[in-house]
Amino acid sequence: MISAREQERYFTPEEYFAWEEQQLEKHELIDGRVYAMSGGTQNHSAIAINFLLLIRSHLRGSQCRVFNSDVKVNILHTPNYTYPDLSVTCDDRDREHPLYITYPCLIVEVLSSSTEAYDRGKKFERYRRNPNLIDYVLVSSDEMAIDIYHKNDAGDWLILSYRSGDSPEGMLRDRVELKSIGLSLPIEEFYEEIVFEPPPDAV
Repeated sequence: MISAREQERYFTPEEYFAWEEQQLEKHELIDGRVYAMSGGTQNHSAIAINFLLLIRSHLRGSQCRVFNSDVKVNILHTPNYTYPDLSVTCDDRDREHPLYITYPCLIVEVLSSSTEAYDRGKKFERYRRNPNLIDYVLVSSDEMAIDIYHKNDAGDWLILSYRSGDSPEGMLRDRVELKSIGLSLPIEEFYEEIVFEPPPDAV
């Protein structure tokens, strides 16, 4: 989702929570500044819902919980709060506060052209400080393409790219693996009923 700075003043987390309760829009808090969150496209919303339904069904009966973009994520050991499109936590400590979670193992962001560089760069830099985070999932809304930043057992971050029908080095990688929650599904299921607009220069 697109965000734009709205206030020149600085907020403490307590001031931010109280102020945002009076607003009609959601706002992120980054380094004391608040940023208004704008709406996305139909594809953006539908893809996020597909992820939510598939993950919710998979997690049923477990201690893990999945949240949509109404729940904030506190960047661990900072006063920063973001609204990812989707987050999953399996940590009991995240039951302590109704407005946000702090220990997600999985975060999903559906990309837009205006936020992709931020989501891949500075936002991921903030998220990966959290030792609980295992999968950071970036989902295209323009084509069937998913990139997962996955933290392996050695603590190194790997980039796993998934495409429909893609076969790098003879190995199909069109089955998306969310190792943080033990879910593996064909990429097509995450894009069910999604219709992509043809590129502007298409004949």
